[in-house]
Amino acid sequence: MKLMKYMMLLILMVFQGVSWAERIKDITTIKGVRSNQLVGYGLVVGLDGSGDQTSQTPFTVQSLKSMLLQYGITLPEGVNPQVKNIAAVSVHADLPAFAKIGQTIDITVSSLGNAKSLRGGSLLMTPLKGADGNIYAIAQGSLIVGGLGVEGADGSSITINVPSVGRIPNGASIEREIANPFANGNHVVLNLRRPDFTTAKRLADMINHIIGPNNAFAKDSVTVAINAPKDVSQRVGFVSFLENLEFQPGEAAAKVIVNSRSGTVVIGNHVKVYSAAVSHGNLTVTITNTVDVVQPEALSGGTTAENVQSDIEVNADDNRMFRFPQGITLSEIVRAVNQVGASPGDLVAILESLKQVGALSAELIVI
Repeated sequence: MKLMKYMMLLILMVFQGVSWAERIKDITTIKGVRSNQLVGYGLVVGLDGSGDQTSQTPFTVQSLKSMLLQYGITLPEGVNPQVKNIAAVSVHADLPAFAKIGQTIDITVSSLGNAKSLRGGSLLMTPLKGADGNIYAIAQGSLIVGGLGVEGADGSSITINVPSVGRIPNGASIEREIANPFANGNHVVLNLRRPDFTTAKRLADMINHIIGPNNAFAKDSVTVAINAPKDVSQRVGFVSFLENLEFQPGEAAAKVIVNSRSGTVVIGNHVKVYSAAVSHGNLTVTITNTVDVVQPEALSGGTTAENVQSDIEVNADDNRMFRFPQGITLSEIVRAVNQVGASPGDLVAILESLKQVGALSAELIVI
């Protein structure tokens, strides 16, 4: 223990003042240290007439009957209460890694039926289960709803945000812990958030340079395994030391991302264009309809008619051709496109055409 302490102090002194690009904790995650999703089904009560229309959501009535039966209240056969102050909801939350019994977590409550608003409601005790079917938390509390929905007698209505979804801060109490493999095995495994072989190799090399050779090795473009102490307290200190180290990750691959819905185009670094010529021009077609009224001659017995005449006008802007020289860079691409006044839609067409002719040295992604 003392040897490791002195070693870390020495390393910190040697590397003090060295400035790198990224911390390990910002670009990696630790294998096994993850959150788990929880979900449950419950009832929200106390609504001001904005709950489910129980005639259309029979599961809400069924849930109400089941709850009342647990408290010794049995409704007569065939009686279905028509109450508007309750709503069937789903409850979901994320259970953080290392969460302990008695701690609380935030929950989100969403309407399952046709409730118009959950504002002012209270969630009754709702078990939250994991994917394995076990109960890990119990949720209950008053909802905070950010939306607003009102309706007039004539059927007119106005809705702001989404009033059928609410949150309860610290609304669930943890009742069961999830086993975590963090302390198992002889290695701590780091997973890169962005897969990259260069980054994985640089990370392993940097760690080996600091703590000694053959202690870290890259398994693939995501995973880097590091020899770690078996004692839990020492392993925590070791990981704390590792995640604050800084190093230079590999640069991303050349990509051009096009959002076809919004017209947004993002061009990454290292995007180059081989020698190509581009012609850019706009064609405007205007069609104008003129309606003439035609009157019949006197005493002819004819009827008044309408004669529609169409005038078609075609305007073509001056076509502009520009040439991309060999190995043009990102800034030069943007400058050339801006000079001809191309819109985002035109830029998308230009990039797609360059990709088809093999002049674009980048991955073109359309989302």
